[in-house]
Amino acid sequence: MVTKKDVLGKKYEYAWEKYEEKDLKNVFEVSERYKEFISKCKTERECVSEFVKLAEAEGYVDLNKIISEDIKLKAGDKVYANNKGKNLALYLIGKEPLQSGMKILGAHIDSPRLDLKQNPLYEDTDLAHFETHYYGGIKKYQWVTIPLAIHGVIVKSDGKVINVNIGEDDSDPVFGVSDLLVHLAQDQLKKPLSTGIEGENLNILIGSIPVKDKDAKDRVKANVLNILNEKYGIDEEDFVSAELEVVPAGKARDYGFDKSMVMGYGHDDRICAFTSFEAMLKLKETDKTCVTILVDKEEVGSIGATGMSSRFFENATAEIIAQTEDYSDIKLRRTLSNSKMLSSDVSAAFDPNYPSVMEKKNAAYLGKGVVFNKYTGSRGKYGCNDSNAEFVAEIREVMNKNNVSWQTAELGKVDQGGGGTIAYILAEYAMEVIDCGVALLNMHAPWEIASKVDIYETVNAYVAFLKDIK
Repeated sequence: MVTKKDVLGKKYEYAWEKYEEKDLKNVFEVSERYKEFISKCKTERECVSEFVKLAEAEGYVDLNKIISEDIKLKAGDKVYANNKGKNLALYLIGKEPLQSGMKILGAHIDSPRLDLKQNPLYEDTDLAHFETHYYGGIKKYQWVTIPLAIHGVIVKSDGKVINVNIGEDDSDPVFGVSDLLVHLAQDQLKKPLSTGIEGENLNILIGSIPVKDKDAKDRVKANVLNILNEKYGIDEEDFVSAELEVVPAGKARDYGFDKSMVMGYGHDDRICAFTSFEAMLKLKETDKTCVTILVDKEEVGSIGATGMSSRFFENATAEIIAQTEDYSDIKLRRTLSNSKMLSSDVSAAFDPNYPSVMEKKNAAYLGKGVVFNKYTGSRGKYGCNDSNAEFVAEIREVMNKNNVSWQTAELGKVDQGGGGTIAYILAEYAMEVIDCGVALLNMHAPWEIASKVDIYETVNAYVAFLKDIK
């Protein structure tokens, strides 16, 4: 392995160069676990279910049980709080009082996709379709003519929850949005990319066989409803109380002849959720309480009951304080304001096919390790959290001490655009926060690309933060 002196001297520009052949096994093992996770968990609910199962196997206990049985928490105890199946917080209780602050990793588990509308099913010209409403920032033209799967839940009026996952098994059908053949696309091809495919035309083709009854209305739609009723016991009205997400069908795959990268759906931001969770499980004890927060709705502004702007995390932390010591509001305020956080979110990697939008000295690169963004936002840092220089210096010291490959970046040239994260929301408590995550190619596309060595270095960075930040 490379020495700390080599890292500080910038001898190795690419993280791959740090590792001997025997050490690369660890790099690839982490990515194999990640590929399995991201192939299985394509919605927020699926992520939370999987993380809860893994956390309980490691000794984490539901906060509701802690409260109902009035269990007093002590150093080393592991607790999780599950918010509506879409939002999760994991706590490893530290030796110090909570008022000294917590060390927090925060990622989001929602990703850009197509959602079914509340009344989605219709028939047109003997073809049955689902209407969709796209979620988050997408390039609409990227979602046509690719195989799509449907994941989610249908909740019947009696409260019964039906889980749906169609399109992932080899025996499953897949679905898709049709596109105009190039021979007749003269007018379409004159349009800008942003309007070549309209949002209202992202309709999913789902069937073409009619029922036998020739007097029936919308015979193909009726046949689809018969199939859904037979398989799931649902009728058309049940779509009103459903959350069904249309996502790319298929597993995450190795990318490149050297298998150095991972192609998958939902890297943004499940790649940081996975690496945060991996880091959390590596800790057995801690000085200050460590927390990993996994939230929903970041792609649409962190709103709603399961977004970072909700009071879920604050309320859960208040409950943790109450089960650890006598609760007071001032203790909660001190706990939050004295905390330090990595807002674990992805960055845009430099793409040599599109160099004009990046400023090379301040861009992120595949294979150079975890990325720190002192600020995000857009044009003039609007909407950003701009981390304090003192906190950035502390981060540098910890990363170098632990031989972590790291880089700094901003999201493209100043006037090209930008983006935001959950960082500013936690910073409102006056805690120290900086954005930190994995660089991606194809961000927000149906299939995104990440470097395996960056995934591994990000786990190491998160472990170093939880272990050594003061």
